Amino acid sequence: MKKWEQLLNKLGLKQDRGSQQYDLDENMHSVLADIAFQEHRPTREIQADLIAAGLAYRHTHADLWLHWQSLSPREKDVAALTCLGYTNRQIAARLLLSPDTIKGYVHQVLVKFKRHSKAELQLLLSEWDFSQWGMRSL
Repeated sequence: MKKWEQLLNKLGLKQDRGSQQYDLDENMHSVLADIAFQEHRPTREIQADLIAAGLAYRHTHADLWLHWQSLSPREKDVAALTCLGYTNRQIAARLLLSPDTIKGYVHQVLVKFKRHSKAELQLLLSEWDFSQWGMRSL
């Protein structure tokens, strides 16, 4: 079984070989044909791989959003400032809390996101825009 088929199965989706028609503009058809040519693979297989990758991406981001929603407002502040690169001491000064309190919030955030370090959290949420937390007064 190919990787994309495994991914579709994990997501609970099954490929219907009879209905693989997609409304694509000419540019998209051209891009898919170029990729298929470069990889020496059928265009339909490229389409399936890209759809599976898009679904996996969407599933991952939906899961991250659920984790984010589970955070308290203060945990969200701490997570955002952590992702912006602030140290615990800087976060504490900004939020008018003790560094030990911030350490506790960071721990709770890491537990909720199932991560072991602030670096892992930063990497996990690296595509998210936390710039508003850096500009606003909390």
